[in-house]
Amino acid sequence: MPNIQTEVQVRPGIEGDLVALTDIYNHYVRETALTFDTAPFTPEQRLPWLRSHPEDGPHRLLVAKDVRIVGPVSILGYATSSAFRPKAAYATSVEVSVYCAPWATGRGIGTLLYSSLFEALAGEDLHRAYAGITQPNDASARLHERFGFRHVGTYAEVGRKFGTYWDVAWYEKQMGPGS
Repeated sequence: MPNIQTEVQVRPGIEGDLVALTDIYNHYVRETALTFDTAPFTPEQRLPWLRSHPEDGPHRLLVAKDVRIVGPVSILGYATSSAFRPKAAYATSVEVSVYCAPWATGRGIGTLLYSSLFEALAGEDLHRAYAGITQPNDASARLHERFGFRHVGTYAEVGRKFGTYWDVAWYEKQMGPGS
């Protein structure tokens, strides 16, 4: 594994990252069942999503960038914390996710992004973080378990993509004081 501390910078996502972030996400839309979106997005369609993740607060977007490379391929991945559900009583819960560029998987980028994300969220008024993982996905389950998530249940055949029904395992992590 490369020395990611000296090669990769993690920072809040900005509008200048939108094309690269959209390209990464669209890879998973087109090629995998890891997201249940079925049609690729344009950067303009993803702009409201990007803007819903400010630099502070409980809903964050962090980007991993290879500092040795210039251009869109310098973006290696991103992690987000987003509203878990829209109703007010859910405000202290977030749903988290991490996506790595297909050429950047297996390099510790997901671990670096989640470390940075949970460090950034440490001072926020949050009680729980949730992650939904399409099954099978052992690598994602291991990543979440490393960060203190525990499996709390599985929705069986909850989504259909590529003509197949997929299960989604839900993981939960305690946040805030005492976590």
